[in-house]
Amino acid sequence: MRIAMIGTGYVGLVSGACFADFGHEVVCIDKDASKIERLKKGEIPIYEPGLDVLVNGNRFAGRLSFTTDLAEGMKGAQAIFIAVGTPSRRGDGHADLSYVYAASEEIADLLEDYTVIVTKSTVPVGTGDKIEELIRNRRPDADFDVASNPEFLREGSAIEDFKRPDRVVVGAETERALDVLRQLYRPLNLNETPMLCTQRRTSELTKYAANAFLATKITFINEIADLCESVGADVQQVAKGIGLDGRIGSKFLHAGPGYGGSCFPKDTLALLKTAEDFSSPMNIVKATVETNNNRKIQMAQKVLDAIGDVKGKKLAILGVTFKPNTDDMRDAPSLDIIPALQKAGALVHAYDPEGMEEAKPLLPDVHWETNAQDTLRDAEALVILTEWNEFRALDLSQIKEMLARPLIIDLRNIYAVREMQDAGIAYHSIGRPAV
Repeated sequence: MRIAMIGTGYVGLVSGACFADFGHEVVCIDKDASKIERLKKGEIPIYEPGLDVLVNGNRFAGRLSFTTDLAEGMKGAQAIFIAVGTPSRRGDGHADLSYVYAASEEIADLLEDYTVIVTKSTVPVGTGDKIEELIRNRRPDADFDVASNPEFLREGSAIEDFKRPDRVVVGAETERALDVLRQLYRPLNLNETPMLCTQRRTSELTKYAANAFLATKITFINEIADLCESVGADVQQVAKGIGLDGRIGSKFLHAGPGYGGSCFPKDTLALLKTAEDFSSPMNIVKATVETNNNRKIQMAQKVLDAIGDVKGKKLAILGVTFKPNTDDMRDAPSLDIIPALQKAGALVHAYDPEGMEEAKPLLPDVHWETNAQDTLRDAEALVILTEWNEFRALDLSQIKEMLARPLIIDLRNIYAVREMQDAGIAYHSIGRPAV
């Protein structure tokens, strides 16, 4: 099957490469000529483990190509995916659908044979209806359907999530469109992947509901962590105790400095705005958003409380991306924590394995190091903001010698309290006793 993928951002590039690996012929389309030229040369504009191998393997096999020409990319396509950005709209938190609608108008002018137009971008309920109306008004003669196929990709694990998903959700108003989508995902039948075929609005809302629930779960365990610190309990054991309950599950129960990234912050806001539009308040999600925003500032204060006066002192920061295995800085806790430490007078030295180029324009006056060891040298304290694997097995005796004083503030709980005690290092973590 021939597919056109409009947008070569995170979702579009990963989805396009994976569909090509399923054996489909995929053309990825983007207006950014420099990005397309890089992709044609095999250069990957984002960091995602394994994506370079996947893209270039399918490019060399002739199943994956790139163009800026929408007409060329659409020609002969049975399905056209819209995978453009839907950021939060400035000023009100609604999803900005201008790129989605612009792409829809351009698609309308070029439609020939029957085509399924699929929103892969995360869009509010009713967006598919508006796309259909827009195209029908522009091209009343066109033979097409509009469908919804939300993505559930975790940055850092996106390829695995696409090829071995928990489920595939598709929404359309005709069996004809659903049959096209079933054919696209037919390779997943070997894995017996559940495929939920539903109406379009239900599919659109499913994506927002999933992200809001996971964001709430993270925020809940963070509040439990605060209570654990107050009563002398261990949040990791509490999380294990409740996570073993099959009704709850262990995922997204890791206490930390708050959620960030490309999805949870904007999707929870967009869901709240949709709820307002339909006069259906979502007080739990609203509290989640407010609590998570406050969480990041609280974590900066936690660091300052552990260190004391930081004016003119070097602080070592390991990890600035919102999570490991990505270079994504969108809504990363570091964007609130590091400026707060600088405002208190700290001299911040930082290192991240993949995110520093993205972080540099966002975090001015940070001294960027080339490795963890240089970051640590003579620092007043070490602060761990992102749980990259390479930070999990640092030599504690070496850390103790390199720091000006043996103090670690671990906002990801990647070390055991007992090993810090044995190493003679003062250690503050999340929801566990300080030593």
